[in-house]
Amino acid sequence: METLGAAATPYMTLLALSVVLLVFHVLMQGVLSTRELGSQWNAGPRDEGLEPKGKMAGRAARASGNFQETYPAFVGLLLGVAFAGDDTFRLGLIGGWIWLAARIVYIPLYMGGVYYIRSLVWTVSLIGLLIMTIALFR
Repeated sequence: METLGAAATPYMTLLALSVVLLVFHVLMQGVLSTRELGSQWNAGPRDEGLEPKGKMAGRAARASGNFQETYPAFVGLLLGVAFAGDDTFRLGLIGGWIWLAARIVYIPLYMGGVYYIRSLVWTVSLIGLLIMTIALFR
């Protein structure tokens, strides 16, 4: 199987950065939950069904869940655009960067409890996915 080579580099960079963002979400949620419930809870099997009740741990969990709802679509679209080929304007790559930037901006807005602007940024991330989808059909 022939690899995509140098042409795939910006797509793989974007993919790698999205994984970094995923790990950040997991760590943020874990740190805030552990701060509330203790390291014994974190290291244990969590059989007792305890969930963090604090505002920040809850927001981190919801922000992470929200990220994970669109992340599979992003990965699939990015790989599809990279393998199928992007047009000369690299529309798929642009859509991917829009999605990633919006998802990064979304975190402090969600954690800070910012209304409306947070929803607008979430919508921008969906627009990034839409642009990537359009790029697949060009």
